[in-house]
Amino acid sequence: MSSADPSPGKSGFPRSLSVQEWPEADRRAWEYVCRPGARLKAGGTASHLAQVTRETIAWRYGVFLEFLRQTDPPDGHAAASHVTAPNVEAFVTSLTARVRSVTVTGYISGLRRAAELLAPTGDFSWLADIEKDLKLVMEPKSKFDRLVLTPRLVEAGLTLVTEAQEFAKADFARARGVRNGLIIALLALCPIRLKNFASLEIGCTFKEVSGSWWITLPAVATKSRRSDERRIPGLLNGHIDVYLNQARPIFLRGESTTNALWISAKTSGPMHVNYLSRLISQVTLQTVGVAVSPHLFRTAAASTAAAYGGNTPHLASALLNHTDPRVTEEHYNRASSMSASKIYTEITDRFRQD
Repeated sequence: MSSADPSPGKSGFPRSLSVQEWPEADRRAWEYVCRPGARLKAGGTASHLAQVTRETIAWRYGVFLEFLRQTDPPDGHAAASHVTAPNVEAFVTSLTARVRSVTVTGYISGLRRAAELLAPTGDFSWLADIEKDLKLVMEPKSKFDRLVLTPRLVEAGLTLVTEAQEFAKADFARARGVRNGLIIALLALCPIRLKNFASLEIGCTFKEVSGSWWITLPAVATKSRRSDERRIPGLLNGHIDVYLNQARPIFLRGESTTNALWISAKTSGPMHVNYLSRLISQVTLQTVGVAVSPHLFRTAAASTAAAYGGNTPHLASALLNHTDPRVTEEHYNRASSMSASKIYTEITDRFRQD
């Protein structure tokens, strides 16, 4: 599920039906296209997609099915048979009343991709046309007023850890402050996607190697289908040790043996990705005065790289594990504009002083 996808029930938005709840024809077709390859036997048409991509497509298709379930339940006689122009038009109307135009476009794109996978012989060109029309009128929300560069996020996270250790009066409050601060600082320095960040496991994707901590994501777990291995800056070593040896055990309460890195203070189990997303926004709002979503941490990283790493033109692409450098071009353009504005202001100030 992408960061644009709302949590179930949020703002009255319909939940997404899990694959197990889909009509039988849809469920069977989805399982077929997702089947993995074996030796000389080819896999399904969706098997080449990254797991996070398949989950996002399924999530968005599930939202469509839940919408139909509440209005006109699908018959399920054939896969994607309910993806019709009238149903999609009603779905778009429902979405438009709840979410922004960019999110509407994303959901219709996911619906189109799901339909093409489930019913490969069907003609969904009309749905592609709707998607194109939505892209023409969508208005992305400006990130400028929410842009916080990486150094400020790191400082906020480290300060939260220090304050918790020095001033928290109760063990639970201290543990929560250490965990929350480490989450902010680590995500700022290693801006991987939220799905991967939430599922980090000690000894597996989060491990210590020769005195250094590493995040090691296998290709199958990343959106780009490339392995992602990055060394965590040494300045976090002490904070990681405090979290693992002091804070995390408090959350576990001796009741769980999970290897999940991030532990919920309420359940003593792995922290759910949706809750982690909300927590990050809440903590940044409290510490830096701006609710910085997990995806904006990636924006901050790309913008910071563009502003201060201009001599390394593909730094942002490598940092975010993008296969196409054009994806990060927006951040370089923003940084160039900011630099140009600063230089222009300095020039005009000189003229005013003369």
